[in-house]
Amino acid sequence: MSLFRRGDVWWYEFWFVGQRIRESTKSTSKTVARDAEKNRKRELKEGFNNITDQRRERVRTFRDMAKDFYDAYKLRLPDSATFAEYAIHHLNRLLGAKMQVDFNEAVIVEYQNDRLEEKAAPKTINEEVGFLLRILGEPGDLIRLRLRKKKMLKVKTREVIGKAYSEDEKQRMPFFSPGSNSRPRYVNKTLWFLRNPPDVEFSDLNNRHLRSFSKMRGLTFNS
Repeated sequence: MSLFRRGDVWWYEFWFVGQRIRESTKSTSKTVARDAEKNRKRELKEGFNNITDQRRERVRTFRDMAKDFYDAYKLRLPDSATFAEYAIHHLNRLLGAKMQVDFNEAVIVEYQNDRLEEKAAPKTINEEVGFLLRILGEPGDLIRLRLRKKKMLKVKTREVIGKAYSEDEKQRMPFFSPGSNSRPRYVNKTLWFLRNPPDVEFSDLNNRHLRSFSKMRGLTFNS
């Protein structure tokens, strides 16, 4: 340790990781200056090894980390904030009380399974897990790599391949032409047609129907 005075004020000077540290203690007491130098060295060592911050971070609850993440997220990406809030709501509901140290691959897989049991869409679950791992920070990056290696990072989504309706199916469609006298009924049936896309190719839709429907989409009607 090296203490010296400039005027009435004590300073300390020492080397740390190849860097010379020379700072004023802002004190006229040598005893206070000696303690200040010790505290400064301890502060630098803990910061260099990330001891204090790492321990504090690992015992933070997920809910606390998610709040900090969301506050920053909505400032940078306000257009996506609504979906982020929705995803974080479900994460907090199921995982909010856990600490960072509690998270591993098994916790992520359990979350995926819990959300599947709740009938959440696979794509939604994958988006939520993406937010979860980002909120966890560096531990989340490690978990992501391990899950990807096990091919368990994402829930498999269904691939829906559209096909045209058969002639028989088309004959049975409750679909009214644009010239129908019952406009609400026509819109109702158009909506029915659009809500049943798994077996339909949109190239089969008549452009006249879509144009007519778009003009009437402001109508209020009973199904």
